[in-house]
Amino acid sequence: MDLMFNISGLAETEKDFTTSKRDVLKYLKLIGVDSRFISYTPEKIYINNLRFSKFSRKREATFTKQYPEIKVVRNKLFQKICAKSSKHLALEIKPNSRILMPEDNFMIEILLEPYIRKYGVELVYDGEYDMKVNPIILDDEVNNIFESIFEGDGLNFRRDDNEIYPLANVSLDWINSFLEMDGQKGLDCENKNELANSFSEFLEDVAPQYKENVVKASEYIEKKLEAEK
Repeated sequence: MDLMFNISGLAETEKDFTTSKRDVLKYLKLIGVDSRFISYTPEKIYINNLRFSKFSRKREATFTKQYPEIKVVRNKLFQKICAKSSKHLALEIKPNSRILMPEDNFMIEILLEPYIRKYGVELVYDGEYDMKVNPIILDDEVNNIFESIFEGDGLNFRRDDNEIYPLANVSLDWINSFLEMDGQKGLDCENKNELANSFSEFLEDVAPQYKENVVKASEYIEKKLEAEK
C-alpha cells in the first residue's frame, strides 16, 4: 500500500515553484521525498534507492503534475549500481569537502550528485580541492591486478588516500547497460593489456562473479602486508 502524505494547501503554493534546482528539490521535500536518495538533473530525476527516497508512485504523480518536463527514472539496474558505489563512497567521502570531478563522465556525475545533500560536499571541475575522483571501473581494477602479476611486479596497490572510487566495484557491463537504456554515451576499459584482458575473458566464461573476488583477495593481502610492517 502506498504511503500517505499531506498535500493540504499544496495547490495554493504550486505556482510559487520555479524549475530551478533549488525549487525542484524544495518541492520534492514538500511532497515527502528524501532528496538524499535521488540524483537531480534538469531533465531527469534518478531514484538511487526507492525505499529510502520514499518516491512512491503517488508522489511521482504529484511531482509530474507540477513538473511534467522532468522525467522520473525508476531504473532497477541504476539502483543496483548506486548500492555498489555507496559501499565505497560512504567510507571515502569526507563531509564538507571539495571534490574534483572528471570531465565528461555522466555516470559519475549522477552518482556523486546526491552527496551534495548527504555530506554537504562541493563538486568542482578545476581549482583547489580536498579530494578527487578516480574513475577506474571494476574491470580495469581487475585487469591492472592481472597485468602487475603477469609482468612480475606482484600485486601493485594503487589506491590513494586523496582519491575516491565511485565505480571501483561496478562492472563495465552494468554501467554500459544502464547508459544505453538512458540514451547516454558508453564507457570503455582503459587497460588495454592483451594478456590481462584475455585472461579476464577466460575467467568471465568459467566464473562470471570472479571480478569482485579478485579485488577482495587483493585487498585482503594488502591489509595483511600492512599489518606485518
